[in-house]
Amino acid sequence: MLIQTRSIVVEKGHSDKVIERFSTPGALEEMPGLIDISIALNKKGKDSEEVLILIRWESEDAWKNWEKSDAHIQGHRNSRGQEKPAYILGTTVNMYEVQKVKEGKVYEK
Repeated sequence: MLIQTRSIVVEKGHSDKVIERFSTPGALEEMPGLIDISIALNKKGKDSEEVLILIRWESEDAWKNWEKSDAHIQGHRNSRGQEKPAYILGTTVNMYEVQKVKEGKVYEK
């Protein structure tokens, strides 16, 4: 399993715009190998908020197929030349190869 995280730090009061953008259905949800997308909010900052998007893939190959897909490439082409909204203070993207999963009682079969 591969997990991609995207941390987007925004000015206080603007997290709803980022959450809405990543909550809108799109081609990503139709991609084979996508397990799920979780969107979390950290409002503890004095002047900022952090939206964390966690995308879980069955494998690195599934993620690579998304990266090479026409839908993904077209999405980047469509946003080329657009300015980043001023309320976005920073973005960090990381990839993690899952080494072990321990399930809780809610997942027992």
